[in-house]
Amino acid sequence: MISRLTCPICKNDLPVEIDGDSALFPFCSKRCKYVDLNRWMTGEYMVVEDLSPEQIESQLMNEEFPPEGLD
Repeated sequence: MISRLTCPICKNDLPVEIDGDSALFPFCSKRCKYVDLNRWMTGEYMVVEDLSPEQIESQLMNEEFPPEGLD
């Protein structure tokens, strides 16, 4: 059985006409696409990477992090 694709925001089934080539994919509508974008822009979503103490020290020495209070 082939499972239907669902929108990651509203969980509705994607319409048949929305496929991997669609500008909306993997969302069902512009609304859901913009909800997802807003979540990235407001920090609800984030990419988390485990860093070793050496990596943290190296990044701090190279000032790869924004100064506190400016992020």
